[in-house]
Amino acid sequence: MSTPTPTNTNATGEETSDLSKQYDTPLGLAHTTMQALKDRIKLHYDLASDYYLNLWGEHIHHGYWPTDASKAADTKETAQLNLIRLLLTISSLPVPVGEEEEEDSLGTTNKRNTTTPLRILDVGCGVGGTTRYLASILGATVTGITISSKQVQIATRLSKAAAAPAAATPTTAAAAAAAEDGEEEEDDSKDDGFIPVGEKGGKVRFIELDAERMGEFFATAEKGFDVVWITEALSHFPNKALFFRNAFQLLRAGGGSGSGGGSGGKLVLADWFRAEGLGEGGFEGDIKPIEDGMLLPPLCTQQQYVDFATGAGLALVGEPKDISKDVSKTWDISWSLVQNPSLWAFAFSQGRDGIAFLQAFRAMRRGYANGSFRYAVMSFVKQ
Repeated sequence: MSTPTPTNTNATGEETSDLSKQYDTPLGLAHTTMQALKDRIKLHYDLASDYYLNLWGEHIHHGYWPTDASKAADTKETAQLNLIRLLLTISSLPVPVGEEEEEDSLGTTNKRNTTTPLRILDVGCGVGGTTRYLASILGATVTGITISSKQVQIATRLSKAAAAPAAATPTTAAAAAAAEDGEEEEDDSKDDGFIPVGEKGGKVRFIELDAERMGEFFATAEKGFDVVWITEALSHFPNKALFFRNAFQLLRAGGGSGSGGGSGGKLVLADWFRAEGLGEGGFEGDIKPIEDGMLLPPLCTQQQYVDFATGAGLALVGEPKDISKDVSKTWDISWSLVQNPSLWAFAFSQGRDGIAFLQAFRAMRRGYANGSFRYAVMSFVKQ
């Protein structure tokens, strides 16, 4: 096993390591074209998703430590679930089916879902951690989409492993015989591609799809989605206004019998932002290196997202909640996790993008510390 490299602090107070100095790469280069950037994003996740899973777990997103006690005690895995629960709370989405009511870890009580299961579209689903969690706790039908074929493979494999025992274990002679022959018994109940997860009737499926095409791909769906869920993926999209228009199109209209009652479907969002009114120094020193290393088109402000959403016809639920100080610990943990020579060697073998990605971890920490890089959650409804 490789020994983690020691870290130290440079003259500016920024933590470095022998590895980061060995593979030093200047950051801040502009991307060429948006299509080229999109191709690099797909390649990055195809190559690196196994590493993400091993280092960070099945939830490839920030953790949320809302209190001092949480910051002291909560693991990254608990903190990642804290973030999902926060998103459920700010969106007034129901608690797990079968419970009259439940006070969540954030102190909010929501009534249970007494109608049909939620239909959720998880955009930029990664390896399906959130997709499975939502399906399991809500008894929801969740479709995850990602631009990466590798992530679809991993997400499908993990979901089958987590499937309901009755669905995962062969119970018929035909199934047993098929298993001996190395084949799977045909199951007509799975013709829709969904995999059962949890004990509340939830199910998931995963589709390789460029999210900018989701409007046309799901246009023929008989009924809209109750929820479009997107966590830390929209910052990768070149055309963010298009995403909000597509979300509006795919969300169900209000007035139906769905779990949202008389209101329409909801867009639930967590993402990375640049600070409002950011000066040239903060942009050049913090944001440009993050955009370069993390393969991002120009970062938006929180208000720009609100403007895009309302321009598409969505209504803001409450106000955006900036939780930067409660998620920044994510990158302290991440920096410690990547102090492994074999990981940097792998990144180096992938060319500049691999090394720039790891070097951008320092830029993320610096951006949070300086206040130039922000993290916020928000929710919108189709009225």
